[in-house]
Parts: sequence; structure tokens; C-alpha cells
Amino acid sequence: MSQFFADNYLGPAFDLFGTAHLGALTFLLFLNLFLVRFKNASNATKSKIRWTLALILLVNEVAWHAWNYVVGRWTIQTMLPLHLCSLLVWAGALMLITKNYAIYEFMYFLGIGGAIQALITPDLGMYGFPHFRFFQTFISHGLIITSAIYMTAVEGFRPTWKSIVRIAIWMNLYVVAIYFINTAIGSNYLMINDKPNTPSLLDLLPDWPLYVLYMEGIGIIMCLLLYLPFALKDWRNQNRINKDNASRLESISK
Repeated sequence: MSQFFADNYLGPAFDLFGTAHLGALTFLLFLNLFLVRFKNASNATKSKIRWTLALILLVNEVAWHAWNYVVGRWTIQTMLPLHLCSLLVWAGALMLITKNYAIYEFMYFLGIGGAIQALITPDLGMYGFPHFRFFQTFISHGLIITSAIYMTAVEGFRPTWKSIVRIAIWMNLYVVAIYFINTAIGSNYLMINDKPNTPSLLDLLPDWPLYVLYMEGIGIIMCLLLYLPFALKDWRNQNRINKDNASRLESISK
């Protein structure tokens, strides 16, 4: 059990796309497929599911902060809830409890877009399965995605084009604020003041500050891709309405 929480973990290091990694991704996939089945469940059942997801997110995040404090890793430069996924863990729990639509917009676009990248290429280093950090990473990022999907598929929420506009405005304001916070306390939240020291996808992009613009462009593309299913659905519905109206006009003219 001590090695489960050990700072200097002596177990197997994280293996990208290894058995444990693929197993965790598969579990999260089936979790989402399972929860979608509750679309026609009672409001009481849906409420219990939302509260359960919210509590798991909160307990997991509190445990993450506690572990970092105990092993001496907790600092304001790394552990404030200012990284996107860290912020969305708390916001996601609030969304699940209150069914707040404004938070949902951010969870759907930024939560899914950001957490998918973290699940595909998690920064776990030596902390492979079955270390606490392995579970914490997949629980937090996995349930960010699950929360957004659940609210969409089960609770009937959906984004709009205006959602993307609102997110673009608020996210840019947030990035500017975080840049000055980073400058003041010597941190690198959102990775906007410098590229991380560990290998990442940012290594493929130009140096600062150009890579920040690339990140914004990638974010916009991700939002558009996530909105595509709804855009196609709206287009099909509008086509059907147009055809129905045309048919009625044709029958009246006869």
C-alpha cells in the first residue's frame, strides 16, 4: 500500500499505449456508453448519477492536493486550480449538482477538447499502474469528459454557435489574466509563458509567443469539430422542415 502513494515510486513506469493505458481508456469508453442508457430514467435516478459523478470528481481532486502536500510537492506555482482541467474539475462538479448551462458550455468544448489530449498523452512519467497518480489522472480527466457527455446525452443539454463565441471571448480574457499571474508568481499555468520542461505536443510548435497563437487556432478547430454533430443535426432538421413546407405549398396549389 505504501508504494501505491509513494513519491519515489519503484513500480513500473507509465507505458504510453501500454496495457494499463489502453485498459483505462477502454473502461472510460464503456462507462460513457453505460451512462447514456439512463436517458429515459427518472429524475431521481439522474440526480443520483450527477451527484455521484460530482462527488467522485471532488474527492479525487482533494486527494490529489493532499498527496502533493504530504510528499512535499504542493506549491502555488503548480497546484492552484488555474490549469484548464484543474479548474474544470471544480466547475464540472458544480455543473453536475446545479445543472448550470453556462458551465456546461465550457465543459463540453474546453473540457472534452482538453481532457482528451490529457488522456491520450498523460504526463505520468514514472507513475504507472497501479500508483495513485495513475488512477487520479484518468479519473479526473475521464470524468470531465463523462460529465459533459452525460449532460448532453442524458440531461438534454446542447451547445450553440453562440456558445463558441462566448467561450472564445472568456477564454482569451482568462489567458491574459493567467499570463500576468504567471509573471507575478513564477508559474506557468496553461503553458502560456513557456513550453513545459517535459516532452509534449507543444514541442512541435514554434517558440513563444507564436505557439500560443497556434494553441488558440487548435482550440478553435477542436471546438468546431465538437460542434459538427449539432450543426449537421440542425442542417438535417432544417432541410426536413423546408421539404415539409414545400410539400404543403404544393398540395395547396393543387
